[in-house]
Amino acid sequence: MEAPLAGRLRAVFTIFIILRSTASSDRDLNFCGTWRHGKHPLSLRFNITPGCDGVSISADERSLAVHGHMAAQCRRSGVHQLSQEAFDTREESRFCLHWEPLQDQLKLQVGGKTFPLCWPTGMPESCCTYLSHGSNAPETAYGVAHGTIGDDIITHKTLAAYSFAGSSVQCATFCPGGSRGSAQVNVTDPAAMGSVGNAGAPCAALSSEVEMEEDFGGADISSPLAEGEPPELVTSIHLPPALKQAAKTNSKVVYTFFKNNSLFQEGLEEARILDDVVEISIGNEVIRDLPEPIRIGFHHHVVPKTHSRTCVSWDARRDPMKVKWSVAGCKTQQRGSKHTECLCDHLTYFTVLVQVKPGPVRHLLALTAITSLGCAVSVISCIALIVFLCRRRRAKDPSTPIHLGLAVSLTFLNLLFFFTGVLANVGGHDLCVLAAAGLHYALLSSFSWMGIEVFHTFWLVYVVFRPSPNLCVWNLLGFVLPAVPIVVLAAVGDVYGLREVASSEDEDDPFLMCWMKKNDAALLAHYFTNLTFLAILVSAGLVMLFLVYREIRPRDEWRKNRVAFFSIWGLSCLYGTTWGLTFLDFGPFSDFILFLSCILNSFQGFLLMLRFCVLDWMRKHQVRMKESPAKVRHVPASPSTISQEPLEPLCSSS
Repeated sequence: MEAPLAGRLRAVFTIFIILRSTASSDRDLNFCGTWRHGKHPLSLRFNITPGCDGVSISADERSLAVHGHMAAQCRRSGVHQLSQEAFDTREESRFCLHWEPLQDQLKLQVGGKTFPLCWPTGMPESCCTYLSHGSNAPETAYGVAHGTIGDDIITHKTLAAYSFAGSSVQCATFCPGGSRGSAQVNVTDPAAMGSVGNAGAPCAALSSEVEMEEDFGGADISSPLAEGEPPELVTSIHLPPALKQAAKTNSKVVYTFFKNNSLFQEGLEEARILDDVVEISIGNEVIRDLPEPIRIGFHHHVVPKTHSRTCVSWDARRDPMKVKWSVAGCKTQQRGSKHTECLCDHLTYFTVLVQVKPGPVRHLLALTAITSLGCAVSVISCIALIVFLCRRRRAKDPSTPIHLGLAVSLTFLNLLFFFTGVLANVGGHDLCVLAAAGLHYALLSSFSWMGIEVFHTFWLVYVVFRPSPNLCVWNLLGFVLPAVPIVVLAAVGDVYGLREVASSEDEDDPFLMCWMKKNDAALLAHYFTNLTFLAILVSAGLVMLFLVYREIRPRDEWRKNRVAFFSIWGLSCLYGTTWGLTFLDFGPFSDFILFLSCILNSFQGFLLMLRFCVLDWMRKHQVRMKESPAKVRHVPASPSTISQEPLEPLCSSS
């Protein structure tokens, strides 16, 4: 009995081993491990060539190396220096190597980043697949530990290298009907793509070819549909006749339709790929600046108008170790909420990016020029206004110190904003953080003084018989209180620093400034400080503006004096109501509102000076009229001149 029982146990054990090895011998390779390294500068070394001998992953205290003779077409090698910030002071890092033979794609994830060693292509004829683990390398102090294939643990030991041998098979066996055609134009067989709608499906990409004859007059191509996909989600390509003249040594155009490939989404935080990615190539030729563009029509589900769509192409001129989408060479035509057409003058990968967060700024160059000019004019105007108000302090007007506080804060705000681009480009990190915190303080201080203007006007108009609050209180609210959130945010950290503002005209050349960073902490601080304060200020300013207008409108002087409107205009600047345009930046008039807000707010210092000059002229004109009784004219009283109480010194008691 023991012999048959032992035989059965051995048979079961053998079957278990076979099943286990089969489970770990998948079509794709997903190998992960822990790289034990030193605290030296680290590098990534790779050398990938066509063939099917296999792949090896080795490591030491300074480098992680991937050597593969396993690709269908990919041929790449090089050394990439890894950022020390991603590894801090740790002496080990988790990494994963993913190989997809059906797309000839190899990518390495380490240090929180993805490095594409072989870019995805269409399904090749021969696939190097079923990579199986070979013999173990010797143990070492530095190397790869805790090696796993999928969910299967190979060993917890630290080895110098892991090697995998592959098998060459026909790729068409995985996707019947999905092999590359020789002269296919309209790919319309749904079975050719299998379950292409699934990112992990065997046939997540399909390639085909178009032969350009001597009399090539263009070609129209349609993508196949996945099972269950509606017919209207087809992706179309129009190849122009000019492509034949641009091709020099090759007449075959290879095109590939990808579905939701994860690698193309890497590095995109504020946008996502719409659905499809299309690759068009002619051998190894570089085709660009076509006189007639290639038209790629992406039919998709409804995209709301609040999310912008942009046609982009992969920029191969940039770092090949990073996914880089660029708008250069492509034009976007939105034909309804379900159709986006891309007109591109070159060949590479193409797709449509949908912004899920605020996208690039339109007309950034023009807005920057207007803002710079406005800030420069406002600084000069505010300095002149400060001199003007200091001379008027003998008039014992209690409003003068408040106007001075606003003028000083606006001078500081415009001066810092004017130089923020220079500080971001030539200053170091610490200087940029300091400038960003100063700019935020100046903005909150300006808002505070505008709020004080609102409250003080209310006090002058409606509480005539009581003295206004002590001027020391105004200075505490205007200069000291805004510093409290700045100190808190600076203590929290990672809020202030270098900020990139991308332009829709050229996303590769963003404007640099010292301001709040693009992260969750900075966004939360922006909402709780800037937008909340601004919403309260604008609401109170509009209410007060209405009350003042209602108070002076019935007067005969208001109807007769044409320049009285400058008083209301100046009050709108004093009360910060022009900043309310920030909340109206949406809809079809978005560009108009953006330019109007930019002009009014950047020239705010000049407009305030203009207001005080006009009011001073009106006061002098009133004095001259009193000296000439025959020509007496009445001028409307300004809220700042309603009360003529003695001027209180700064920080003095009532």
